[in-house]
Amino acid sequence: MSETIILGMMLACVGGFLDAYTYICRGGVFANAQTGNLVLLGIRIAEGNLIGSLKYLIPIIAFVLGILIAEIVRKRYKNSVRIHWRQIIIVVELFVLLGITFIPNGGWYDMIANVLVSFVCSLQVQSFRKFNGNAMATTMCTGNLRSATEYFYNYLDNKDRSELHRSFQYLAIIIVFIIGAAIGAIASIILGVKAIILSCIVLSIVFLLMLINNQ
Repeated sequence: MSETIILGMMLACVGGFLDAYTYICRGGVFANAQTGNLVLLGIRIAEGNLIGSLKYLIPIIAFVLGILIAEIVRKRYKNSVRIHWRQIIIVVELFVLLGITFIPNGGWYDMIANVLVSFVCSLQVQSFRKFNGNAMATTMCTGNLRSATEYFYNYLDNKDRSELHRSFQYLAIIIVFIIGAAIGAIASIILGVKAIILSCIVLSIVFLLMLINNQ
């Protein structure tokens, strides 16, 4: 269940939602991917602004920590028959995101929230990396867009419909990511920092689907 395209679409919806949430409610930043933080870290170092560089270094560290924790959980519980290790990851994501609802917005509060979102996204991107046999990301879409285009070209080149099917799967993930971002934007405008609760609802459904499948 954890590698089905349906589950991938639900997680991609959460990924898009969180990006819109941090952009609108938490200081105009995208916390899912760290490329921008790495670039800005380099710029601050070049400026000699070591204190200012901490603003970008801390989310990067949080992202790395999330990757490490995901691997620790996977190694420790990968043979468990009572609960799938990815279910543990979903529970951790849920509790962290619920905690963010109690963090007010503005200043350092936003930074704390964005660090926690970076942590959650690293857990998710490390734990859910393959759907229907294809490597996909649910918290960022650059790689998905590349793969969708590559498989579409392969279809045009050799007329293999399986290549077209794969391209459509990546496209579905991208579209749902965009839909999640749109929902996140609307919810963030209406509900403010509490909007993140909606992403928790989707993750709860993901957990239940995995739980039912594991019975």
